[in-house]
Amino acid sequence: MQMRISSNSESLRRTYSIPDGELYFMERIADEATLNHLMKGIITKTEWSQPEVRVFNRLHRVPRLTAFYGDPEIHYAYAGHLHRALPWFNELSEVKNAVEEISQESYNSVLLNYYRDGNDRMGWHADNESSLGQNPIIASVSLGAERFFDLKHRHLANQRVRIQLTHGSLLVMSGALQHHWLHQIPAQKKIAEPRLNLTFRRVF
Repeated sequence: MQMRISSNSESLRRTYSIPDGELYFMERIADEATLNHLMKGIITKTEWSQPEVRVFNRLHRVPRLTAFYGDPEIHYAYAGHLHRALPWFNELSEVKNAVEEISQESYNSVLLNYYRDGNDRMGWHADNESSLGQNPIIASVSLGAERFFDLKHRHLANQRVRIQLTHGSLLVMSGALQHHWLHQIPAQKKIAEPRLNLTFRRVF
């Protein structure tokens, strides 16, 4: 199946004007049937895990499922774990190719997060690991339930952004954003449907 970028993509793009970073949002990268097909295939084929993290000297399982895929020999350290990339499969490659065409960037890996319902979440953090380079470009694709994506500046208290991530949306964070901003996916307990997130990146 050849993934075709949405013909309405130009009218659905938005660039946010923020200090100390670059933020770009596209509401939908493909038609709904294609998005539904990709989401089902990726959820089914992915080798999911639920790693533990230490908080205040106690181990807790992260409140979502995760996986890491990429080119051969790629590995990525985050949340206290070293993850070796599993090999790409067709659906992941299709999304990767589309994201590279839209963003005009290349990526060698993808971190997947599966939010099973609105109780699953991700706390405040930045994608600023040294293995991602000085000013990493993170391209994030959302599939499934709409969820909030929040950003806050580390030092400017009045600088906050909330984006509604739609089914098939693409969010690209670049420039110095990861050094000056934090972001999160908050819990939304009334949401019963799952959300799949693919964050494409280049690991060095």
